[in-house]
Amino acid sequence: MSGIDEPILVDVPEQIDTDRLLIRPPRPGDGASINIAVRESFDQLKPWMPWAQEIPSAAQSEIFARESAARFARREDLPLLLFERGTEQLIGASGLHRIDWSVPSFEVGYWCRSSCVGRGYIGEAVRAICRMAFTSLSARRFEARMDNANERSWRVVERLGFTLEGILRGDTRGPSGEIRDTRVYSIVTLDELR
Repeated sequence: MSGIDEPILVDVPEQIDTDRLLIRPPRPGDGASINIAVRESFDQLKPWMPWAQEIPSAAQSEIFARESAARFARREDLPLLLFERGTEQLIGASGLHRIDWSVPSFEVGYWCRSSCVGRGYIGEAVRAICRMAFTSLSARRFEARMDNANERSWRVVERLGFTLEGILRGDTRGPSGEIRDTRVYSIVTLDELR
């Protein structure tokens, strides 16, 4: 397949199920769950996430949920929320970003609610999202980028079989304005995924 000319016509699964997770795009009404999880995790998110520099209001989280749903519908960005099966508690978020439909290639992003860190939820989610990207969206490249100092984040993709392509030195500023390095990992065939 040579790229996708009209992304709006791409059928993206509306839900991905794993053993422990229900993964789906944000919807109107998700703001309250997002707000609770971000507030709980704020201190752990702030060093890494530019969007987590101020604690959001409930209204701001609802606006985020609705705008994310609209971006997903337009196929501009594919944000995803991670819910624990059975409890429906929001575990965190992920999604496919920096999309280049001409390849197609996707960058995965993720964060986990503080009380759920260390249980393997993010690895489970990234594995399922990667499979979906290759099987449903004809991905030819699936990458992850993260701050070189965020070892917990890059260990996730290393365990999944991603290849470290390099470390971009001094390529970005952290949330506090300091210059940082970025690790770039990728998978280009589903056979690489563990």
